[in-house]
Amino acid sequence: MVELNAKGRDLRQEIFNLRLQQASSQLEKPSRLRTLRREIARIETQVSMIRNKSA
Repeated sequence: MVELNAKGRDLRQEIFNLRLQQASSQLEKPSRLRTLRREIARIETQVSMIRNKSA
């Protein structure tokens, strides 16, 4: 679960950087934002499933 949280944190940092690029019109792959949001959602789902099993 610690690894999932760390990966989620890294993805959030990447999405932040991509949004900065988007704001300055330097974003090369707009589809990467969508992909990252989906990956973050998958990770959060896994984390909540693990929490529910342990509770």
